[in-house]
Amino acid sequence: MEKNLEKLKEQLKKQEKLASLGMLSAGIAHEIQNPLNFVINFSKMSGKLLDDLTEIVEDNEDKLPAEDREDLDDIVADLKENMGKIVEHGERAISIIRGILLVSRGKDDEFLPTDVAKLTKEYVWLSYHAMRANYKNFNISIREHYQEGLPTLMVIPQDLSRAVLNVMNNACYAVWKKSNEPGQSNYEPAIEIDVKIDNGQLVIRIEDNGEGMSDEVKERLYENFFTTKPIGQGTGLGMAITREIIESKHGGTVTFDSKLGVGTVFTFTIPVKTK
Repeated sequence: MEKNLEKLKEQLKKQEKLASLGMLSAGIAHEIQNPLNFVINFSKMSGKLLDDLTEIVEDNEDKLPAEDREDLDDIVADLKENMGKIVEHGERAISIIRGILLVSRGKDDEFLPTDVAKLTKEYVWLSYHAMRANYKNFNISIREHYQEGLPTLMVIPQDLSRAVLNVMNNACYAVWKKSNEPGQSNYEPAIEIDVKIDNGQLVIRIEDNGEGMSDEVKERLYENFFTTKPIGQGTGLGMAITREIIESKHGGTVTFDSKLGVGTVFTFTIPVKTK
């Protein structure tokens, strides 16, 4: 009993830290969004100025040596390409920030039109980069398959993103742990993501070739406060929350298949809802 109480205290402390981190993340995200908007807007304005410059050059083409005109064309083309990249990556950063803000202040159980493939991709890579930041030399192959032409679907985005993140975090940890086991010098850690609509159901599949789960872990997977991670690294609530999000809130199912030493696959199946 004393051990269980001590473990519960540690888990609650972890939850408090996560809550504080969530508030801090929301504040940082909000502050970063404003300068990012300036970067994007001024990049777009610079692109228009380059178009104006090109028109002026064309109007005075006969006054420029051919060699200078060719160099000028190359420079303008490079600048336009650079501006395009700044806008593209700036807008991706804005999208990620909006996701963070949505998680932190989104209304409970609010279904919103969502690009599920884009949402899944963002949180898959957020998990990967978080793992890279916390575990030295962590690196894996991520293979992504997103069905083309997926319609915008009605989901609870702040909750679905949390479910994806929970499973992806576990997958990253599983492949990292296996890669550090003796005799794994030829092991190539990999996670495969698949998002599609099949028979009127949204299917999100996350598969890893990590350490897999024992029979005991399978039985206790959705048990509150059960975790295989060291104290301070896992709350033991992630999978219980994930099942609640998919099954109770979205009316879907969570299934998994795991073989010890081989890997694990989780599948979310959610009824398609477009409005």
